Amino acid sequence: MSPLLYSGPSLAVLHEEYAARGRVDPDAQLTSSSRLVVDVPADRVWAVMADLRAWPSWASHIRILELGDVRPGASFLWRLNGVPLRSRFAVVEPQRELTWTGTFLGCYRAVDRHVLEPLEGGRTRITVEESLAGPLLPLFYREPMLRANHERWLSDLARAVA
Repeated sequence: MSPLLYSGPSLAVLHEEYAARGRVDPDAQLTSSSRLVVDVPADRVWAVMADLRAWPSWASHIRILELGDVRPGASFLWRLNGVPLRSRFAVVEPQRELTWTGTFLGCYRAVDRHVLEPLEGGRTRITVEESLAGPLLPLFYREPMLRANHERWLSDLARAVA
């Protein structure tokens, strides 16, 4: 199959065999990983990162539309840069990892991983990793755009935890 038409595994497989196991889809048309070290302990980063209801207060490009509990299997609806996304948590491991799968426009699928690594001196390394797949995706969305979204989110998060 042409990489241009790749849509990846089913959402169920993507959720259970990739996201829940700490993996993104390595065959997706777009993958990106960004990291940032903050001078804040992981518990503080986690408290801000896992409070999705507060995200719009520090990340102006995000809106939370529907959110229940932040727990594996729970769904949420949100907008990123105006695009509606339907997501479901795969990993919610306090002070360590927040991962979900998501869909948008009916045929595009993503795995989003946010991993915290405590470092010496009360610092934390935050890693954002994502795979994004769907037919014709590279015609309108490219890896530098995905990376820019991640780096913006990391920068906003760093300011929010400071």
